[in-house]
Amino acid sequence: MTDHHGEDDILEADGEQLDLAERISLRRVPGMSTQLADISEVEYRELQLERVVLVGVWTHGSEADSDNAMAELKLLAETAGSEVLDGLVQRRSSPDPATYIGRGKVDEVREVVIATGADTVIMDGELEPAQLRNLEDRIGVKVIDRTALILDIFAQHAKSNEGKAQVELAQLQYLRQRLRGWGGNLSRQAGGRAAGGAGIGGRGPGETKIETDRRRIRTRIAQLRKRLRDLDGVRETKRAERRRNQVPSVAIVGYTNAGKSSLLNRLTGAGVLVEDALFATLDPTTRRAEASDGRVFTLTDTVGFVRHLPHDLVEAFRSTLEESAQADLLLHVVDASDPDPAGQIAAVRTVLNEIGAGSLPEMIAFNKIDLVTEAALVPLRTLAPDAVFVSARTGDGVAELRARVEARLPRPASEVNVLIPYARHDLVDCIHKAGELLATEHTPEGTLVHARVNEDLAGELEQYRHVPADSTDGSDG
Repeated sequence: MTDHHGEDDILEADGEQLDLAERISLRRVPGMSTQLADISEVEYRELQLERVVLVGVWTHGSEADSDNAMAELKLLAETAGSEVLDGLVQRRSSPDPATYIGRGKVDEVREVVIATGADTVIMDGELEPAQLRNLEDRIGVKVIDRTALILDIFAQHAKSNEGKAQVELAQLQYLRQRLRGWGGNLSRQAGGRAAGGAGIGGRGPGETKIETDRRRIRTRIAQLRKRLRDLDGVRETKRAERRRNQVPSVAIVGYTNAGKSSLLNRLTGAGVLVEDALFATLDPTTRRAEASDGRVFTLTDTVGFVRHLPHDLVEAFRSTLEESAQADLLLHVVDASDPDPAGQIAAVRTVLNEIGAGSLPEMIAFNKIDLVTEAALVPLRTLAPDAVFVSARTGDGVAELRARVEARLPRPASEVNVLIPYARHDLVDCIHKAGELLATEHTPEGTLVHARVNEDLAGELEQYRHVPADSTDGSDG
């Protein structure tokens, strides 16, 4: 077993130094191989999936952090429909600017690819165009990075027109910087006379193949942005209607596959797709809910986040993510069974800050407590003392969660005592939905209501203001 040095052993007078053996070695990550079988009644047939090798660079943190990152990359690869053959990690102070893992290590990865018969290498990071080109040229198979992998998963899971347009926009923005021409004939450019000595057959339209592709991509990006602006107008109309009626909103946010959709179904009976997969939900779902005091509020299930969520994806999904930024309360769902819940929380808060939702009121709910022992919950209680512990699958803790959410909803500002005629029962209904009903009494003249309501509704109720009879007793002496 390899002896890994601690931080005290690798800190020298001139800064952090890595042991030579660690720097020149690729560490094989155990448990990386995926073997799937498609079993029929008559035969056993191996399912033909894309066969991949995972490669990561461990630059900081502990070995457990590195293994967690590779395990997540494995889940991402399997979600995209790949068969993971092997996983390799190199210990470096920083990625190599030319090949990400260093020139000597590229040959070792190529040997693993040949030995396993892999057809794709997935790097756990975002590669620069030059790094991507160098790796493909030297390894000889397709190389993709973490960003392209996540974009591929989003493309598979997008169902609505808006979701598909957002994913395509992110993919094109990513692809635009990574176009490359294969072969010299694709990059020839000549116009008018035989420019550059290309001669007969070398004259062209005046732009290279790559330039043509980039121009088409720019045109398509402009079309997608216009379509998304139109779709966002519809979403904004719905949001404006809720704001006009001052309906409180709760956004369910969290790491991908933390159980957000399951929790929404448990709280509202929404019937949203629930799947044990990364990024199963891409389109936000808003459902009406009713508090125990009769107030109406909305619960919105949002797209899940992940560590190092691609910036292009955040930009493309900005209009969707704004559902979170405009909420009155963020219900932050965390997977209690995950080996690194603190890392999940930090990753989600990073994206929330990026979309302008970092300062909103937040309530943490640890989900999937049915999958962990009571002892495992102790550090989670220390991590977030005010958190609620629930299981969307069994229903444990959901009642407490609902009560805590209702207690955190914004309260209407104006307190009113009104006597509403029976002919205006619609106003009583408005108070039930948008206000906080404190007391009611039916009298011959109408319904006597004591409630808290928003300012607009208070103005409409002003003509029915009622002064309780006992409030004048003191003045009569």
